[in-house]
Amino acid sequence: MDSAEYNNCVNSYADSVYRFILKNIGDREKARDIVQESFAKMWEKSSELAFEKAKPYLFTTAYHTMIDMIRKDKRNSAMDDSHLNHQVTFNTYSDLQEILNRALDTLPEIQKVLITLRDYEGYTYEEIGEITGLTEAQVKVYIYRGRVALKSYLGSIERVI
Repeated sequence: MDSAEYNNCVNSYADSVYRFILKNIGDREKARDIVQESFAKMWEKSSELAFEKAKPYLFTTAYHTMIDMIRKDKRNSAMDDSHLNHQVTFNTYSDLQEILNRALDTLPEIQKVLITLRDYEGYTYEEIGEITGLTEAQVKVYIYRGRVALKSYLGSIERVI
């Protein structure tokens, strides 16, 4: 891939990669960092990478970078949490987007990622499998289970209102 094709990738895919990462982690700054790091990794491999494979490579790299960051944050927060008391508060909002985000946050990380890729970004099961390294059957099972969990969570009218 040459520099013109790389720039085309940046223009074409930066927003969708950012939305994908942001939807999964909810932190704008971390999402920007992950996107930037993903494009930097793609640039380092640009001489070996075919332009046609750039989009799957980019999403795969962003996905793995996000997972690494989440694991690192969990290790760091586990150490911090040992010194803090937890206080849980529940707020009621009538904003549907907030409710959907809370519902997504209840899912295991892999289901959240797969549902985001499928329902928000519009990828096929095959493309999601390439991005995450899962088989197409595994992708379908995780998405089905995630949707069932979301339906169960959102099924109560009190949660939606």
